[in-house]
Formats: sequence, C-alpha cells, structure tokens
Amino acid sequence: MSTARVLQAGILFALCLAALAFIPLHDESWWPGPPSARQGWLAALLLAAYVGASVARLWRTRRGERAQAASDATDARAPEADEWLVIHASQTGQAFELAQRTAESLRAAGLRARLRDIARLDAATLTAARQALFVASTTGEGDPPDPAAAFIRAAMRPDLALPGLRYAVLALGDRSYQNYCAFGHALDQWLRGAGASPLFDLVEVDNGDPAALRHWQHHLGVAAGAPELPDWSPASYAPWTLAARRELNPGSVGGAVHEVRLSPPAGSHPQWRAGDIAEIGPRQAPSAVAALLVATGLDPATQVRVGDARASLRDLLSRSHLPAAEDVQGLDAQALAARLQPLPHREYSIASVPGEGALRLLLRRMLRPDGSPGVGSGWLCDHAPAGGMIDLRTRANPGFRGPATDVPLVLVGNGTGIAGLRAHLAERVAAGGHRSWLLFGERHADRDFHLREDILQWLDDGALARLDLAFSRDGDGAGLPASAATGDNAAMHRGYVQDALRTEAARLRQWVDDGATILVCGSLKGMAPGVDAVLREVLGKERVEELLVAGRYRRDVY
Repeated sequence: MSTARVLQAGILFALCLAALAFIPLHDESWWPGPPSARQGWLAALLLAAYVGASVARLWRTRRGERAQAASDATDARAPEADEWLVIHASQTGQAFELAQRTAESLRAAGLRARLRDIARLDAATLTAARQALFVASTTGEGDPPDPAAAFIRAAMRPDLALPGLRYAVLALGDRSYQNYCAFGHALDQWLRGAGASPLFDLVEVDNGDPAALRHWQHHLGVAAGAPELPDWSPASYAPWTLAARRELNPGSVGGAVHEVRLSPPAGSHPQWRAGDIAEIGPRQAPSAVAALLVATGLDPATQVRVGDARASLRDLLSRSHLPAAEDVQGLDAQALAARLQPLPHREYSIASVPGEGALRLLLRRMLRPDGSPGVGSGWLCDHAPAGGMIDLRTRANPGFRGPATDVPLVLVGNGTGIAGLRAHLAERVAAGGHRSWLLFGERHADRDFHLREDILQWLDDGALARLDLAFSRDGDGAGLPASAATGDNAAMHRGYVQDALRTEAARLRQWVDDGATILVCGSLKGMAPGVDAVLREVLGKERVEELLVAGRYRRDVY
C-alpha cells in the first residue's frame, strides 16, 4: 500500500474514534430516532459532495498519470536536430522558472524547445542533442543542487564525447559565498572537456540580477537568430547625449564601423570599469515611424498611457516593434499603444574609461537582407541626431575584468572587439601599467586598423610593450609606422589573429609562464574558437583549463 493510502486510512480511523468519543455528550436518545426531512436532504447533499470530490480527485490523478506518461515518452525520445534542450538543475525553483522562460523565448522565435529536469537527463539524450541550454543553480558552499546528483554520477564522465553539441550555461549563485556559481562552472568545464562547443560564454547571475539575465537573453536571441525578442526585465535607462560620431573605415570591404562618443546626463558622474558593457535602448528610424503614422492617420502628438506614465504616440512607436499598417487600421491611439511590444536592448563593449571624459563605443553597421540598417546599429550610426538623447545604462561585467596592473596582460581580438581591449589598455595606462601585449586582426591595414592613433601612441610611449597586427587581405607592414615596423616590439602578419598568435608561440609561452592573463574580445564565430584552438595547441589542453579555472583566460565574444 502506498504512503498516501496509509495516511488516508489513518485519517479515517481517527475521525471514527472522534465520533465515538462524542457519543456520551448527547443528553437524549439519538441512535434509534429517524432523521428529519431537512437532515436527510443535508446528508444527501454531503454525500453527493463527497462522491463528487472523490470522482474529481480520481480524474485529476488519472489525468496527471497520463500527462506524466506522455512526458516520460517525450523524454525518452531522442532530440531531433532542430530541437533545443533546455535543462534545469534547480534547488529552490528559480532555475526551473528561468529555464521555462528560456524555452518560451525560443518558442516565441519559432524554434522547437523541450524543457528537461537534469534529474531525468542521461548521457544518451545529451549525446543525441545538437543544442542544449543549461540553467544551473549552486547551493551551499559550491554544492550542486540535489536533482543533479544522478546526472553527475551517471553522465558527467571524463570519457563521454560530445563533439556535435552546441551549448550555453546560465549559472545561478550568490557572490557572498566563496565558491560562487561553482556547479555552473563545473558543468561548463566538463562540457568543454567533452568536446562540446559553447554558443557563448557562461553567464553568471548573482541573486537573480536582472542585468545578468538580460545579458543571457541577449546572447540567447543572437544564438537563436532572434535578436528582437522582448527583454524579460527592461533596463532603467538614463538620457545620455550623442556628443560625436565618425566612420572609422570608409571604403572597407567589410561593414562600416563607427565610433560613437556619448556624454552622461548633466551633474551625474557614472563609473564603470574596463570590460563593462553599455546597454542601449534603440529607436526606430524616424522615417519608418512617420510612414506608419501617415498610413493610420493618427496624430503623432497624441498622449497615450504606458503603464503609470504617459508618452506621445510618436515617441512610443519609436521605442517599439512596428506593426504592419494593415494590422492596426481603424485603431485609436490608445488601442494601438496597447498592442505595441518594446524593442529589446542592444549591448556594446565600452571602449573607454571614465577618466577620458566620454563613453566611447565601436559598432559595425548591420544590414538587413534588403540593405537597410538594423534597428540598433541604424539608430546609433545613422538616425540619432548629433546632440540628441540616447537611452543608455552601463552594466558591470566582472567576468571580463583585467588583472592587477603589475600582472602581464595579453589582449587578443578582431574587428570591433578592439573596443573592449582598448578600454583595458586605457585603464592600465592610467594606472601606470606597462607590460601589455596586443594582438589585433582585421581585413586591410590601411582601412581597418581601428583606433590606430591611440594604439600606436601607446606603443611609442612604451605603455604597450608588444603589438602584433594580422590583416587577412594584406600584411606588408603598411599599417605600422617606420619605427615600429623596423623595431622588435611590433610585427605585421598576413592572415588572422590566431595565426599571429601561433607565430608568436614562444613569446606566448613565456608570458604565460610569467603569470600573464589572457583576454579575448571579438567574434564568436571564427576568431574566438580559432584563438582557443591555438592556445590549446601551444600551451596544452590541461594548461588552458587551469587558466580558465584561475580566471587567467577570459573572453567577451559575440
């Protein structure tokens, strides 16, 4: 007999004993006497209610059993190639809730997603999967959650090979504990060791930090090809001013790269560190907003309610996904406002430090299939007026912070990844640090050497100890001044930045032996895995894993 049945029998027996105990309290004969009509009807109603409740409970039980059987059958089915596994390892339920929201976001993007408890995950299912997202909590002083115990014993084996799996880990934890997000990191290291490829680097979440969760959703949207998914928790922006904007690579065969300089609100003194992120609230092109207003015949100045606030219809449309005009014909302004979904934030590596007086960004103009610019890059590169307001929030990114000033630093990146690397150089220069080595790659030396003036000045001053440039379309030294091109502190390479790193293998080993930290910033496709492969080739797999665990190998890739 099940525990539930024993408990029910015990309760029924206790009720019978209670009924017998009340008999002496009656002061008249009650057993032989027939009940009144009213009492009879009341008894019948109670009996009917009891029978109905019992039937309902039995039906719910059977339905639950059928649903569980269907779930078990689904779990037993091997994942299909286009299906995403969303796996939760939860102690208190937070990881389960975030895994649900992750799966819902994927489904909203038109993708197939299956939610799975790590307690019911086996090696065969994981081996068959092509993409998996892990939402993993850590409990106590670095312990895995209880449901993960069976998976750790049965599946997290060093001999399991997962070369066909792409994955990402959302690690939940509490920074007040010494082993912060330990299980998430252990899971990430095991997956890397098994040959799985990260969709993006592990995201740490300290006590449900909404900014870190926005970062996870941002990467999720990019990886799933759905960057327009709405934010789970919108950022609280401040109004910054667009102080300056310039194109850095006119005539490049790649996309146009712009440098944007932003000034903080008057009277504020925002602080950020090298490696931190700017979250931007983008706006639609004014022409697209105007076209929708003309098509609907609505007054752009009409005030509409947005939660507890009010805004003009034009302003609200500029911050929202724009519906097709035929889908909203005949609606008044407030009805249209109720249908709008806000644009999600965009993330950019900050290229400067506060002491330089402005927040600098580098971004490449992204083009849609029809040749029009994307919403985020189009807003900052083309549509936002000089002197206009930009919605911005800085977000700490402790996972990409640099080491102490006296620790050697190797900086590796390509394209607009130079932004995050430049901030680290600026921070170290301001603190008096000198032993920094930059390896940067792009297409053409004469057009794509972004932020050339700053980098060459630091090289000339000695603040940058070593510079290696790799240009895939040329490599004749044209990007270096004569003094650097003939010196022993700089070199030009033809190829990619990982090729330059391989060429400098002996120097790399020496710097790492001297305690260097390696920071990589730029493209997740091509550059980041290429650099990782060269590091493992030159330093050895075990040494690279040691660097990862020690925080001496960090990445900000996208």
